[in-house]
Amino acid sequence: MQRKTVRVRGVLPAVAMLAALTAGLTACTDGGGGIGINSGDSKPGGNPGTTPQPGKYRSLPMPCKAVDGKKVKAMLPAAEGLAPQALAALYAGVADPSYDADRRVGCRWTAQTPNETRLLSVDFERVVSYDRATTSDDDKARQVYGRQLTAANLPAPVPSASPTPSGAAPSGAAPSGAPSPTASASGSAAPGASTSPSTSPSTSPSSSPSAPPELGSRVLDGLGDEAFVDDKLAAAGATAARARTVRIVFRTSNVIVTVEYSVQPALPGTVPPSGETQDRARQLAQALVERFDD
Repeated sequence: MQRKTVRVRGVLPAVAMLAALTAGLTACTDGGGGIGINSGDSKPGGNPGTTPQPGKYRSLPMPCKAVDGKKVKAMLPAAEGLAPQALAALYAGVADPSYDADRRVGCRWTAQTPNETRLLSVDFERVVSYDRATTSDDDKARQVYGRQLTAANLPAPVPSASPTPSGAAPSGAAPSGAPSPTASASGSAAPGASTSPSTSPSTSPSSSPSAPPELGSRVLDGLGDEAFVDDKLAAAGATAARARTVRIVFRTSNVIVTVEYSVQPALPGTVPPSGETQDRARQLAQALVERFDD
């Protein structure tokens, strides 16, 4: 009995000491601010709703099948007499190599006729923020899009200008530094186009070229969350033909999509029209926006 009593008495202090150590350890770790995503929730007055959220999209579509087939055929007329197998291969497209199909994929098409060569490509990039404690996927995608906008030499969109005061200068005398009324009304003037004001457009031969008007590069409205078009006309080559490449980039949440459409004439003196080329590229881009919205 004495041995049993001594053993019990020896255990009780050990148990009490272990409980005290456990309580002390818990008190130290609770207030330490660990690595956990929701560690800020335990802070007094913290707002868990301010934690940056992951992006809307967590995967990407199959690039060659994501585009509207009818629009691709309209953009890429095939040469007459092309064999059915070659025609099917032309419109099926060729997927770009990808090491991570959930992060970046693309597809491209090529159509050649005696008169011209047309190239089409689409690229999908899903942007992921690696520091979600401070930056959401959408914010990171906005930054990536902004760098592309700057690389295209286009200014970032600014809030609409304040309305003209009632006591402004009369219509015949535009105030110094004010944008040209004709340019602002069209909404399609390229930032890189001529910026010299024209008080008499009908009498200015330099501002009224005989060729169809150039829409130029500019920011686009109504296409995803934000978008722009980059329109480039190559210098005349040996045949005096000029290739036009239209690139439309738009962002929808954390995905950035690029549509690039190039028309390369073979006939001398041929210049692909700006309006038609841009319109076809934009229609395809709009169809992709709607696909993401589904």
